[in-house]
Amino acid sequence: MTDDTIDPATLESPFRTSLLEEAEGDGSNPTANPTMGELISVRFSRRGLLKGSLAVSAIASTVGPMALLSAEKAKAAGNGSAFTFVEVEAGVDQTHHVAEGYTAEPLLRWGDALFVDSPEFDPKNQSAEAQRKQFGYNNDYVGFIPLDGSAEHGLLVVNHEYTNEHLMFPGIVSVAEGKLKVAPADLKRVDIEMAAHGGTIVEIRKVDGKWQVVREGKLNRRITSTTQMQVTGPAAGHDRLKTNEDPTGTKVIGTLNNCAGGVTPWGTYVMAEENFHGYFLGKLPEGHKEAANYKRYGVPDSTYEWGNFYDRFDLAKEPNSPNRYGWIVEVDVNDPNSVPKKRTALGRFKHEGAESIVAKDGRVVFYLGDDERFDYVYKFVTAGTFNPNDRAANMNLLDEGTLYVAKFDADGSLNWLPLVFGQGPLTAANGFNSQADVLIETRRSADLLGATKMDRPEDIQPNGVNGKVYVMLTNNTKRKDDQVDAANPRAKNAFGHIIEITEANGDFTAANGKWEVLLKCGDPSVAAVGASFSTDTSKNGWFGMPDNCAVDSAGRLWVSTDGNNAKETGRTDGLWAVDVDGEARATSKLFFRVPVGAEMCGPLFTPDDRTAFVAVQHPADGGTDWAPFGRPSYYEDLSTRWPDFKDDMPVRPAVVVIMKQDGGKIGS
Repeated sequence: MTDDTIDPATLESPFRTSLLEEAEGDGSNPTANPTMGELISVRFSRRGLLKGSLAVSAIASTVGPMALLSAEKAKAAGNGSAFTFVEVEAGVDQTHHVAEGYTAEPLLRWGDALFVDSPEFDPKNQSAEAQRKQFGYNNDYVGFIPLDGSAEHGLLVVNHEYTNEHLMFPGIVSVAEGKLKVAPADLKRVDIEMAAHGGTIVEIRKVDGKWQVVREGKLNRRITSTTQMQVTGPAAGHDRLKTNEDPTGTKVIGTLNNCAGGVTPWGTYVMAEENFHGYFLGKLPEGHKEAANYKRYGVPDSTYEWGNFYDRFDLAKEPNSPNRYGWIVEVDVNDPNSVPKKRTALGRFKHEGAESIVAKDGRVVFYLGDDERFDYVYKFVTAGTFNPNDRAANMNLLDEGTLYVAKFDADGSLNWLPLVFGQGPLTAANGFNSQADVLIETRRSADLLGATKMDRPEDIQPNGVNGKVYVMLTNNTKRKDDQVDAANPRAKNAFGHIIEITEANGDFTAANGKWEVLLKCGDPSVAAVGASFSTDTSKNGWFGMPDNCAVDSAGRLWVSTDGNNAKETGRTDGLWAVDVDGEARATSKLFFRVPVGAEMCGPLFTPDDRTAFVAVQHPADGGTDWAPFGRPSYYEDLSTRWPDFKDDMPVRPAVVVIMKQDGGKIGS
């Protein structure tokens, strides 16, 4: 048996996390609510944009008329882009690449010390105790909270989404009869994985032009799957959150699958619990009242084996436990002993992020994506207003407010539907007896309101410069042929798209607005793909699977990707700069690309735009798509091919610092 006969799809592992990370199932939304694809189809059919060649038709069917006209103007002008850097060439190899004139260096990697007493990282001799003092695994969201008002000294906050056990632990992968198998977990391995989840808060400082970790920082902290949490807001103390472990329904051990997140205007760190369904195994007691609720969230999935060791992950022993996860968690970074709070007012679903902006009237608006096929876009508007002069007065703003779900209409209008108990269908007649019920079953509440089924909503970023909101929709390969027509030709949408929202009167709290397709992603040279990048976008500039995003202080959009298959696209994931205004609108340029097998997460800019932090997640996973690996890229194989892997990029997830060599601002 030769190595190249091994199909990565035959990997037998209870931990394989692609399902958790990408929600690659059919989706659990049973409603007949219209999909975004159907709405795009109707909208642009009505406008009669299908004219000219196939390529023009493909563009016109997927992007609004203003974006189309702007793209054509950009082609005619040949300039106008907000980005002047020299583009990176797309490709595939085992390292990272950044635009000419920039440096990109790892700042923190899995296992790096966070405290003065942290043990040295030894991948062959790991322990949960050591991991709790080290940088966690699979860094996703990255945030920066300035200290003393400085753009060169602050707290870096990073989510650790999940663990790839086959890359973490030497000796657990074997090959038999052409199949790769991962050894069953034991308690020690589970405890290490639980310690590698969660988040990191660490002080960093720029010294002589180079960023450094301050291990003596008094605010440094690890948050893990065993950190004590408090439940607050409408669902706190509800019977559906009570367990044998916590009969009060107000105290939860740990946070799970923290994907994207956010930093609030008052300087706290919010962690979004995403694919919590995979941590539960076992069966509910016969006839249990939560059965339908859990089905809507895909619980149980049994991707992880933690339930064999801890009752809170076994439905047979703790049937209410899944209701305690899937929330937004807020952390007071100024107090390393503070108890993180699960803010239930923001709803329970597979949260991708929680980016926020202060509205004109002082209320704070958070935009939230539910990262699964055919699920929804949300926003939360606080009841109270932000006080920039009194941090303490803001600390419970997330406990009161209104959660809305988006309904995108075919005429380009947008309506935000409030999820409020007693309004519309959210009544006892449909099984809701309180606001707690509405929020515990946020998805079903949104179903009943008739929200628009989207193609995996991920990061959603408000832009305070131009007043727009950008929604990353990664993909939806399960969309059927009969859901599209000639005006929307992409069934099995593999590349995703980006929606631009304009709230009414420029008010982020508005109950309505308008929407436009900024980009439909994929290779524009293939007419059948129907991509809509401007014609100034180079062969390196197009991308697929938009995931995380950021808006810098100049209002420019940066998009990172997750899902580029090296074998099929000839490129890895990366970070692209996208023009959103002016003649260059819909023009994209490749700025940074990751090693093969990795996902591009983050990104994050310091307030002065002179540093970008990006997160390289699960490098070397799925390496069989790249011939030089020769076999699946598991730990032992890579340590043989690259003996210095301990200090290199191929295996260890890392936060990377990007700076311009002349000290200037990123992107120009």
